[in-house]
Amino acid sequence: MAKAIQKIAMNPSENIPYDKLVLSQKNVRRVKDGVSIEQLAEDIGRRMLLQSLNVRPVLGEDGEETGTFEVPAGGRRYLALGILIKQKRLAKNEPIPCIVNRSTATSAEEDSLAENFHREDLHPLDQFRAFKILSDQGLDHEEIAARFFVSSATVKQRLRLASVSPRLLDLYEKDEIRLEQIMAFSISDDHARQAQVWERINNNQHMQEPYYIRRLLTETTVRADDRRAVYVGAEAYDAAGGVILRDLFELDSGGWFQDAALLEQLVFDRLKVDAEAIRADGWKWVEAAISFPYGHTSGMRRVYAEPAELSTEEIARYDTVKAEYDALDAKYAEMEDADQEIEDKLDQLGAELDAFSDRPQVYDPAQKTIAGAFVTLGANGQLQIEAGFVRPEDEPRVETGDDDEEADGGDRDPSQADDVGANRTVVNGQSLNGASDTTEEPEDEGIKPLPERLVFDLTAQKTLALRNALASDVDVAFVMVLHALVLQVFYRFAKDSCLEINMVSNSFGQVQGLAETPWAKEIADRHEAWDRDMPDSDKLWEFLLGLDEASRKALFAHCASLSLNAVVEPWNKRPGALAHADALAATLGFDMVEAGWSPTVDNYLGRVTKARIVQAVREARGGDSAQLIDHMKKDLMAREAARLLEGSNWLPEPLRLDGGEAAADTAKTVTDDVADATLDDDAAELPAFLAGDADPLSDEPGTAVGEDTDHLQAAE
Repeated sequence: MAKAIQKIAMNPSENIPYDKLVLSQKNVRRVKDGVSIEQLAEDIGRRMLLQSLNVRPVLGEDGEETGTFEVPAGGRRYLALGILIKQKRLAKNEPIPCIVNRSTATSAEEDSLAENFHREDLHPLDQFRAFKILSDQGLDHEEIAARFFVSSATVKQRLRLASVSPRLLDLYEKDEIRLEQIMAFSISDDHARQAQVWERINNNQHMQEPYYIRRLLTETTVRADDRRAVYVGAEAYDAAGGVILRDLFELDSGGWFQDAALLEQLVFDRLKVDAEAIRADGWKWVEAAISFPYGHTSGMRRVYAEPAELSTEEIARYDTVKAEYDALDAKYAEMEDADQEIEDKLDQLGAELDAFSDRPQVYDPAQKTIAGAFVTLGANGQLQIEAGFVRPEDEPRVETGDDDEEADGGDRDPSQADDVGANRTVVNGQSLNGASDTTEEPEDEGIKPLPERLVFDLTAQKTLALRNALASDVDVAFVMVLHALVLQVFYRFAKDSCLEINMVSNSFGQVQGLAETPWAKEIADRHEAWDRDMPDSDKLWEFLLGLDEASRKALFAHCASLSLNAVVEPWNKRPGALAHADALAATLGFDMVEAGWSPTVDNYLGRVTKARIVQAVREARGGDSAQLIDHMKKDLMAREAARLLEGSNWLPEPLRLDGGEAAADTAKTVTDDVADATLDDDAAELPAFLAGDADPLSDEPGTAVGEDTDHLQAAE
């Protein structure tokens, strides 16, 4: 006969007055965690009690119930109800829903443990979706935050997570994707784009890191701290219909401007307006662009602004203030004790004198009519104006008297035009061209110009004699060469030097980002400082003679340096010149590391093959460090290589001097044991996800599927 299954009898539910309840000391919860008692009280006061208290009757010495009940499970709710009673929001004898457990099969401690142990918090996804439902029901962020005692930012984060593609949320629900990855995907509201990124990374665990997901989702956007975004401004971009992506979980420096094309158009539109405003100030032309290549002003002369002239009243005021300042300063110097009143007066007078010295710089209106300005954006997004550049075609024409000659004989053949007095005789008031050197002319009819050949012969003798004299005076020879160089560097088209020295200065404008290097900026600042001091070309010789020796040498070094060219060009082999450049560097004690160069993703590692990246790390840090990255994809490998090479003083072959090759060869032969002993511990440590053995998609360790090693070698 089958045994009957015993039926379960549920504990009865009773409404027990609050003043008949006492907190049990058998409650296992001792550590405060989660929502505070005060917050719980506020929640109960608004929505009433959602869960009954679990109580047991208090027995007397005779084993009979005393009418009082202890609360072993639900102590926090009991204390929250007590707060409401103290606030007069609840009566002392208010009936409280309770589950009464009179069973002796379990203890009060077990009841308390079971209630908390078997309770499971909401899955985060359920919380995200619940917040979304409340938002759809009409509750705003602040109201949801107030009801659940979280910050408004937390609510926004939960709602943003709930807006991620349902496909990705389903993967998160199945634990196939991490919460940190969902946070990264929440940057974009484009579900299709999210799906594309997931398809791209889901088969490679090294590409599934949150930072990489963010990078892929924002690779077609523009960061808010980009100079274009700063120049236009978020408000103008938003007003034009642009969307700004924000990361609610990481510092994003203002987010990302999603529509790069719209941003570019807004930049050009504003640049056009700003350029027109600058041109209206009297410039002949204005060119505006986001950036110009290095050397874009090559071949142009530059004029500079000068301090505005002082009026008669300002000069008089300056003299008065200067005299008062000098007198007061002399008086104060003789005083033994400090006087705050005099010091304040001196500061006031000094500030007024400084204002005279710092008066606005103005351009000559006549110079503006032939000069122009370049307008571009600085790295901080502010408008930068380079003004005062004169194009060669806008240079004032030098009057040669040709107009008068054309007026006298406009039909003359230009090939028969006279040089100044050459082959020209005057007979009876008429000019005859092409007369022979041997033609006899009456002495009383005037002195005939010297023959061209004779002039050539004489001046050749003068030239040799002058060369000989110049060779004996080193100081003057130095100034002569300096004069020729300065004419070509600062005046370009002036032909006022008798030295036949030609200087070539390549600007290398095709190299992206060259203008932003510290070397280019330093050269530009030095050049502008000298350019400001340059006189007119016809006064340059006196100017150079008037310089002190140190200034002349500094100017000479600057001009000479601009002609240096150590660029390796496949179509222009110059082994001797390149060897000379290395010799010069050795003489100067020059080294690219000391100059501030270090390998980065942009300047080297991102532009070479994986084999080259691994080779660089092996040379600089040894074989163990190279093994840490040889299984990575190229973009991740380049970033980690940049970190490993930081502070290593490693240089690629084109930047090494004599001896650098030998050092590189020696570094290649470092054994793993030696590398372990010399490896920089901080540089060698990699995140756990980067230190795996091999790519799970690889057929062999360190080689990605489909990657042709032979092809890599051939490419090198």
